This record gives sequence, structure tokens and C-alpha cells, in this order.
Amino acid sequence: MTEPTLTGNVYTIEETQTYGQKGFRKRLIVLTQKRGQYVNYIPLELIGDACEAADELERGDQICAQYRLSGRRWQRDEASEVRYFLSAEARSFERTELAAQVTTPVPAQPQPAASAEQQDVPF
Repeated sequence: MTEPTLTGNVYTIEETQTYGQKGFRKRLIVLTQKRGQYVNYIPLELIGDACEAADELERGDQICAQYRLSGRRWQRDEASEVRYFLSAEARSFERTELAAQVTTPVPAQPQPAASAEQQDVPF
């Protein structure tokens, strides 16, 4: 079975974080995808030796990443609520195109109040 892929533009590349006595390393990159009128921000984690691979990336690069999903269950104690977390780990990626220019989203101008039927939310 092949791993799923995701294509997007690099929005953010965080520094590598190290955790615990064994030196577990994790680095986050965030990709953007335009979905209709909304921008989708997708966090991908790089784990261990893969952290250095993000050094070659720049903001605005378009990449195609193979990823796998990881889910975790967490509960503080027997009396507390159970929480579930999902993360996407980038297994590999390649540049597909270099974006010509990176633009920061500009805040939208105030719009007249919409009726209940016109209020369409992205979720």
C-alpha cells in the first residue's frame, strides 16, 4: 500500500524541537492549499533525522509530501475526559514548483451583515 500524498505551498518552517533525555526531535512545517474562498493550513511533522530535510525548503516553495497519519488517545486520570489527537508525519517530500512570490494574507474589509442564509462557514 502506498502512502497518501499532499501538495501545497510552504507557509511556515519551525525550528527543530528536542524532547526528553533520549533527544526525540520534531520539526513542524505548515503547508497551505487554496480551497475555494478559504485557505487550508496543514501542519506536517518531521521526526528524527528527517528534521534536517526541511533546511532546503523556503517559504513559498510548492512541495508534494508523502505522509502517514498517527492518532493518540490521552486521559489525565480515570475521572477526566478522554482526548484524541491526530498528527500527519511527513515521510518524504519533493519540490514540485517554486512559487514566484509569497504573499501574506491581507485582512478582509468589513462586509455588510449577511442574512442567516448567506452565512456560510467552511466547516
